[in-house]
Amino acid sequence: MLWSDPENEPPEELRDTQVMLRRLGILLALAMVLGMVLLGVR
Repeated sequence: MLWSDPENEPPEELRDTQVMLRRLGILLALAMVLGMVLLGVR
């Protein structure tokens, strides 16, 4: 890697999108677990 190479940082909107997708994935996983628990109770 050369000293003149740019930093390997994603742009701001890409980082925001990645954070949003990570939160959405966690929320979806929690919703699935909660759904399975509620369906398993019956």
